[in-house]
Amino acid sequence: MTAYSQVDPKTNLVLRIHFFWRILFAILAAAGAVYIWVGGMETALWQKILISVALAMASIFSAIGAVQISRRNHSGRMISLVLDYLAFVVCLVLMLNTGEIFIGIDAFAETFPKGIPYLGITVVGYFLSTMDEYLPQKKQTSENSLKVVGRWVMLAGFAIFLLQVDAINGIIYFLGKLVQPMGIASVIGAVIFSISIWSMMRDNVSQALHAKTDHEQVINGWLFLSPNLLGFLIFFAGPLILSFYFSFTDSDAFNTPNWIGFENYAKILNVRFAWLSTPDQFAREVVDIKVYDEVGRFLIGDGGILFAAADKFFWLALRNTLVFVLFAVPLSVIPALVLSNVLNSKLPGMKFYRAIYFMPSIAAVVGISLVWQWLYNATVGYINYFITVGIEFWNNLFNLAVVDPKIQWVSDEKTALLSIIIIAAWQTMGFNTVLFLAGLQNIPGELYEAATVDGAGAWDKFWSITLPMLAPTTFYVVSTTTIQAMQVFEQVFILMNPAEGPNNSTITLVLYLYRSGFQNFQQGYASAIAWVLFIVIFGITLVQFQRQRQSSIYES
Repeated sequence: MTAYSQVDPKTNLVLRIHFFWRILFAILAAAGAVYIWVGGMETALWQKILISVALAMASIFSAIGAVQISRRNHSGRMISLVLDYLAFVVCLVLMLNTGEIFIGIDAFAETFPKGIPYLGITVVGYFLSTMDEYLPQKKQTSENSLKVVGRWVMLAGFAIFLLQVDAINGIIYFLGKLVQPMGIASVIGAVIFSISIWSMMRDNVSQALHAKTDHEQVINGWLFLSPNLLGFLIFFAGPLILSFYFSFTDSDAFNTPNWIGFENYAKILNVRFAWLSTPDQFAREVVDIKVYDEVGRFLIGDGGILFAAADKFFWLALRNTLVFVLFAVPLSVIPALVLSNVLNSKLPGMKFYRAIYFMPSIAAVVGISLVWQWLYNATVGYINYFITVGIEFWNNLFNLAVVDPKIQWVSDEKTALLSIIIIAAWQTMGFNTVLFLAGLQNIPGELYEAATVDGAGAWDKFWSITLPMLAPTTFYVVSTTTIQAMQVFEQVFILMNPAEGPNNSTITLVLYLYRSGFQNFQQGYASAIAWVLFIVIFGITLVQFQRQRQSSIYES
């Protein structure tokens, strides 16, 4: 007796259809993978590899699913649901793209303000429909009840809204675009895959394939997880892998990228150190200036060492980034630790000050940078104004002759990076304060009480109890702050003009990555910079992990 003969005829027929559908799906997927390479498709190599691998895997799993369905195994149902769901999503995206729905969304955003007042009519209709429940009950027909009137008002308001935003023409345009081979194929595919999913989810089919309660829970769990999971794979993991491939090519975002191996990385890491006989010796006398540019020189006695690189801007960006991290991280962590101890006290008004210090962390970076740009103004900025007032006060009070420096905060290469450090530290300090505050509130009060009994002072409690017990919080704060500082971009890009600052004093790795990829269209080289930045961040974080692991203060 076969597996199909043990179920009712209708379910038996459905299972046979699914079996042949899985075979057909496997054949079509395999044919598509072959056609990509022999059909003369003009597309990039990475796209051919990606699509052919996806189709080959779909073909293999579909064949496995057919075998499992024939054996009436539930794994065949799981494979069918996964493959059909993914294929449905692909068809849906193709359908929306063919219908130019994304362009339509932009057009809808432009006309949406015209329809806002008519959405108000819809809201009024909703309230009218709800008022019927709160009014005294009277004998009235459904035709004259407030609920019916409210529904008609809602419908009329929404219809007028659609007319005002020109949605009718947009829908007609969308449907007109779908009358293309790709659009028709995507619509048919979406319908077929949705029917297959619906059929597999029916009770008689699931019972015939020995589905259990935990199987249904797994399916529902993955179904709810799928939007975030697909978003992660498509918009994060996918571009991450793609950028790694691009880092080995000469991609310029327009032409088909060519594989060049480690050439991008070789250019980044191509550096040379040369001895200088005198501090002012010309670089061309010790290095080939056609290949290398001077990055800096280290003076030692009457001579020195010249540091040259094939790409000096990368090393300047790395230097500025590391200097930024070296100052911004302590300035945003140490004051946060002090503030958290103050805010953890029982003084009145502490909750208000907690909110005040946290506000910069949630404020928009653009707004903050523009405000600080005005504060840094050398002529009318408040920072220089208070410096001038303070110097005049001390000169008059002590009969001094201190000269007002009139600091050019963002136009002087000596202070440009410092101005960025101050903004970043000020903005990050509030968030770190909240993290430290949470850690402080988890420290058992009995430890402080015991220390008080033993005669420990405030400093002894802080040094021997607070700091060791805050070790995990401190590790997290320092690690996340360092990672964030290594990726500094927004403040530099908005505050400085040009963004690189005077004499490239504020060029950072992410800024240089952006300039290489989106201004110079060297996306292959920019991808290599991104991966080098990742290695640097990973190395710093790994060192912090090792130091945290070696420290046994908290554990003991």
